[in-house]
Amino acid sequence: MEQLEILKRKMESARELRSLVKTMKVLAAVSIREYGQAVESLVEYNRAIEMGLQIVMRNRPGEIATGKEIKKNRFGAVIFGSEQGLCGRFNEQIAQYAIERMDELKVRQEDRTILALGERVIARLEEAGQKVEERFSFFGNHSGITAVMQQVLVKIEEWRLERGIEQIVLFYNRPVSGAAFSPNMLYLLPLDMEWLLGLEKKEWPSRTLPTFTMDWDELFSSLVRHYLFFSLYRAFVESLASENASRLSAMQVAEKNIDERLNELSTQFHGQRQSRITEELLDIITGFEALTGEKSREG
Repeated sequence: MEQLEILKRKMESARELRSLVKTMKVLAAVSIREYGQAVESLVEYNRAIEMGLQIVMRNRPGEIATGKEIKKNRFGAVIFGSEQGLCGRFNEQIAQYAIERMDELKVRQEDRTILALGERVIARLEEAGQKVEERFSFFGNHSGITAVMQQVLVKIEEWRLERGIEQIVLFYNRPVSGAAFSPNMLYLLPLDMEWLLGLEKKEWPSRTLPTFTMDWDELFSSLVRHYLFFSLYRAFVESLASENASRLSAMQVAEKNIDERLNELSTQFHGQRQSRITEELLDIITGFEALTGEKSREG
């Protein structure tokens, strides 16, 4: 009887865990859709920025100054991870990818300035021997994204002005299809001059070209700030979408394992109960036979 009670408690615990896993699956699926819609809206925002830069570049006053020579030994990296767990190899994958790419770029450890978002990825980076200089915690909601992004932008500006770090790269996971994602590297700064010059030569979608009266330098700087904002915000949103995709996949595997365990426990429970019933029936039959035997001897 004691064994049956133990099995019953295990089955109840497994059912409770399965209910929790299903809830997390639903939340992850809803979040994936939410962040997917945010990415779609960002596409239109980026299109407006590019069209603005296209007009500005068509009217640029001479050659754009490329600025001082970039010191390649000064390298800043922003690595996006997760604040919460239960998301498979999400953090391990982006941490490993970032370190491998920096090694491929021949950036020495002492020349790397790392800013990491999410306690989980920070732990993975430090386990791999990568020093993390700046760290931020954030949670998967729009208000949390905006607040942390402002802090990151301030820190990037400090890097540029106070430490002369001109190369700034984003490492983050981005959705591919369904619950799949892949690591991605994006150069945030310096701006890609080939891309800017390509916008200048790009055909305008209508016959009428817009004009502007604002000072060229101010307008160009404003559009560039919008572009940097877009790039950083997209990295946040796509990283969060990938995190939830990884969590959804992990929960699907967990649910399958729980169902298999429940089947095993159910089989054991029914087997134990059947054995107990059989034993009780045998005891009754044995007792009955013993009683009938005594009565026949007495007769």
